[in-house]
Amino acid sequence: MRKIALTLSLALITAASAQSLQSAQALYDQGKWQDAAAAAAELNTSDGLALAAEATTAGAGLVADGQKKALFEKAQAYAKQAIAKDKNNAEAYFELARAQGRLAQFSGILQSLGLAGEMKKNLDMAVKLDPKMAGAYVALGLWNANLVSKGFIATRATGADKGQIIPNFEKAISLEPTTAVHRIEYANALILQGKKAEAAAQLEKAISFNATTFWEKRDEETAKATLAKLK
Repeated sequence: MRKIALTLSLALITAASAQSLQSAQALYDQGKWQDAAAAAAELNTSDGLALAAEATTAGAGLVADGQKKALFEKAQAYAKQAIAKDKNNAEAYFELARAQGRLAQFSGILQSLGLAGEMKKNLDMAVKLDPKMAGAYVALGLWNANLVSKGFIATRATGADKGQIIPNFEKAISLEPTTAVHRIEYANALILQGKKAEAAAQLEKAISFNATTFWEKRDEETAKATLAKLK
């Protein structure tokens, strides 16, 4: 009887944790990133901490530049905690890479190149653990595009390859063809290569999808603004 009671108790705890994670996700989808991060981190699970990292990184896009670096560092810490709790959590590696990518924008040249190397390792791990994670392929495409655009020193130091830009984006879009942000980031990579017509085509596609969450609506507005500049 005791064993049955213990099993039922664990099942209830698991169900409650999943429900709490869904509640945190709902807050995030509404744009309440601070509440979402706090609720997700409080769960103290790998999935919760990965969501806290995602919400914190996204939220940094809404605050003043002077506040961004601290938030990216906090997101990085959440992601590292998520990995410590579950070394097989692909989302945790992806969120660590995302936070590192944003943090690199606020770092010196040497530190940013170091972060770029760490970012690549974490993205590779995310793909290894979850070969169908479209977001990781988008990030890999952007990683190569951004570093290639910086020239020979950056590519030599990191191993970035122009030939890896389009294949990664095409892989992501084949996995999630109706996710607008993948198209928007693809457009950004194409713009870095001077391919404005191709970028415009991706943005046109992006704004044709139905945006529902707070973040999807922001992405849609970003796509429209970028498209207007290209015309």
